Amino acid sequence: MSEEINITKHIFVPKHTKLTEEEKEKILEEYNISLSQLPKISKNDPAIKELEVKKGDLIKIERKSPTIGKSIFYRVVVGNA
Repeated sequence: MSEEINITKHIFVPKHTKLTEEEKEKILEEYNISLSQLPKISKNDPAIKELEVKKGDLIKIERKSPTIGKSIFYRVVVGNA
């Protein structure tokens, strides 16, 4: 009996959200950065396997923080990281 485990539902995997093109442009403008300046995430990463992503998409990662409640990070999708 082989059950597939859904890693995205695990307690230690933070919430990953694909941003729209408008949201992506707003973030890049707000921080005055380009996509090449952001950390990368592979399109094959198990944490985003349920999202329909392509190279160049921007992923918002929300992590729980004991000091500030929630911290937000951004990653740009690449072919392979």
